[in-house]
Amino acid sequence: MASSKQLVRYFSATASWIERFLAVVTLVAVLVFAWRSAQVLVVMDWQAADTFYELVFRVLQVVIGVELARTLVTHDLRAILELLAFVIARKMLKPDLDVLDILWSVLAFVALLAAGHYWPSGTSPADGEETGRSS
Repeated sequence: MASSKQLVRYFSATASWIERFLAVVTLVAVLVFAWRSAQVLVVMDWQAADTFYELVFRVLQVVIGVELARTLVTHDLRAILELLAFVIARKMLKPDLDVLDILWSVLAFVALLAAGHYWPSGTSPADGEETGRSS
């Protein structure tokens, strides 16, 4: 029975290190994307409204990438909700949305706000006991 617990611990640790590696790869990709986006945005016509939409879209892409990396490392409910909120915000800022898309996006955002308000954050004293930390 002890060997199965060791196997579970080994696979858990391996999965954790793979997630950390993927978070680093994601952050590197986000930095490359941000650098290339800056190069593209510098030469765009800043008199056009489309340039501003492109800026907001690219900034939200970078934020989503950073939040994804944070979610891979922390496994925190708050990080997941923030990631989903940025994804919904990016979708809502598209100029070609129809009314049904806006309605679904607003309902999804309200559901995220409710989830953030009503679900516990995971910092209860019982959590400290499970990890072996004393209060």
